[in-house]
Amino acid sequence: MNIYIGNLNYTVDEDKLRKTFEKYGEVASARIITDKETGDSKGYGFVEMKNDDEGRKAIQHLNSQEVDGRHIRVNIAKPKKNNYNRRKS
Repeated sequence: MNIYIGNLNYTVDEDKLRKTFEKYGEVASARIITDKETGDSKGYGFVEMKNDDEGRKAIQHLNSQEVDGRHIRVNIAKPKKNNYNRRKS
């Protein structure tokens, strides 16, 4: 299950994100989305959990919880949209 995590403190790294979710089950991957130019966190990320039931449990327990001073938003990630209509420069 792919899970979206928003409103992350900009100091949260992938290791902290992984450890936060491992309390609820096996984590396949944890990614913090960063700015391409600066490498700074954009304040959101994704966690892939191997088991859907564990993923749902993590969402239920972590949504609106405080992590490093910020109340995070946690929900099932929406599929990435195709960018066919995006203008190319």
